[in-house]
Amino acid sequence: VPLLHGMGREIHYLCSMMKRGATVAFHTLGCKLNFAETSTLARDLQVEGFKRVAFNEIPDVFVINTCSVTENANRKCRQVISKARRIAPDAVIAVTGCFAQLKPEEIADIPGVDMVLGAADKFKLTEHLVNYKKNAAAKIYSCEIDHVNEFIPSYSKGDRTRAFLKAQDGCDYSCSFCTIPLARGASRSDTIEKIVASAQQLGEEGIVEIVLTGINIGDFGKNNGLDHPEEFIDLIRELDKVESVERFRISSIEPNLLNDDIIEFVSASKHFMPHFHIPLQSGSNKILKLMKRRYLKEHYAARIEKIKNTIPHCCIGVDVIVGFPGETDGDFLHTHNFIRDLGVSYLHVFSYSERDNTLASEMHGMVPRSIRLERSKMLQALSDKLKREFYSGYLNQSMNVLFESEQNSGEIHGFSENYIKVSAPFDPSWVNQVMQVYASEFDPEGNLVVNQHVDTAQP
Repeated sequence: VPLLHGMGREIHYLCSMMKRGATVAFHTLGCKLNFAETSTLARDLQVEGFKRVAFNEIPDVFVINTCSVTENANRKCRQVISKARRIAPDAVIAVTGCFAQLKPEEIADIPGVDMVLGAADKFKLTEHLVNYKKNAAAKIYSCEIDHVNEFIPSYSKGDRTRAFLKAQDGCDYSCSFCTIPLARGASRSDTIEKIVASAQQLGEEGIVEIVLTGINIGDFGKNNGLDHPEEFIDLIRELDKVESVERFRISSIEPNLLNDDIIEFVSASKHFMPHFHIPLQSGSNKILKLMKRRYLKEHYAARIEKIKNTIPHCCIGVDVIVGFPGETDGDFLHTHNFIRDLGVSYLHVFSYSERDNTLASEMHGMVPRSIRLERSKMLQALSDKLKREFYSGYLNQSMNVLFESEQNSGEIHGFSENYIKVSAPFDPSWVNQVMQVYASEFDPEGNLVVNQHVDTAQP
């Protein structure tokens, strides 16, 4: 329904639109934590009578949860806003997330944006929408990040087979390339009791696998700058007792916080999967120091060796940044060869992106974008090789795979306990089930293809 003309009539229409039955569509950019928070925002709105619809269903409200890790993330935000305007020119567009906290005025100036919610106001979305009145200029609800110190529990549900459960938020580190502390504030976390209760509930509602998420999850145990007597190892020990959840994964953990106790616990765990994702960023100690990372490559290599000796079948993922200021051809070669010799399972490769208000943006020795792209392609090729080598060890081997609901081109996909991606002909009875399968070949994307299954796997 088009907006009525005339300011008074327009406000009357929008006020009535925000009552029970208004439709809202969401788009999430960025990390697993953002997906958990978007799902929570959607549930909050549904409690107030809003109806969630798909992005292309001409909703009354668009909510865009943003990321700002790279310039590409900022660009995607603008593209999503533009797409929303094309789909429903008269809809209210609310933008939240990291980009909204870092650059609220910049977002407010984008045509079509009506509301910008910073980190402190993100979870007040329902209140702001219910009381919203259309104005010519976007409304900004934001504060200094130093004032953002509350932990808001969040989890995803209903969007996918796996649930993302938020255990920690914010970061006390000050890596020279990163704006996350400016976008999310200081490290803070929920209590073990509350997290375990959420996990128990998710399991009872049919969730088979929970991914623990956070900005710096290994730093669990801090709240408003103060330590409380709970640590990450205590959290995973208690979660391992939750019988209603078959699988848990740790989303990503810093190498300096991944201690022997955690590795040894996962090796013997009933429910925690043999899979670690550990940011490296560079295999050059010179660059690690410029990045202000809290370890050197020797420590990182020791963590990988400990995992491989303790959990030989463990999947190990690695984040790496190419083209950081001052990175020479020699530094990049050190990184490439260091990762190659580690024998990890796959890489997430990022080209360095200049971020305002970071130390790195003021450093000398900026690497041309063409060289960043070339180095990124080289590491992506290495990632493909490492992944194929890891997957090859499981050809014609029994794997317990949790299959997801998405159907692509007549296929269903899922992940083994150690995060091997597997495809099979679509069978609706396999959705959200752990199946014991065998695979004998690769598909064009480099994933394994099921050629035989036994039955539903036993926990």
